[in-house]
Amino acid sequence: MTGTDRAPKICVACGRTVEWRKKWERNWESVRYCSSACRQRGVRTVDQALESAITTLLDQRAHDATICPSEAARLVAHEQSKDDDSWRNLMEPARAAARRLVAAGEVEITQQGRVVDQSTAKGAIRIRRRRGPR
Repeated sequence: MTGTDRAPKICVACGRTVEWRKKWERNWESVRYCSSACRQRGVRTVDQALESAITTLLDQRAHDATICPSEAARLVAHEQSKDDDSWRNLMEPARAAARRLVAAGEVEITQQGRVVDQSTAKGAIRIRRRRGPR
């Protein structure tokens, strides 16, 4: 089986696509992380709280409504501390939580109303409930 025959995986920590690499040829089945940084970080309690905040916020809105990752970051930061700017440090973890939810088939990431690839999206994104068949 060559590298092109192997399906990409999703990193369990950051939700980005993990492409097959020659160095992983012997243990591709056990690869779970895209990098050593993701392996060391893993999925923390705050990451799970951000996923929960995203789904909670979406549940409170109309079915076709979207949210910004900053809304989830602000919600979790408010629950953890009263510092007004602490949510800024949770922005990338909030985007990672959204990517993990995309991989789980629960949400979609959009830019300007169009669904985008969660691994390559740059700039402002919105999160919405998944539409269509899974």
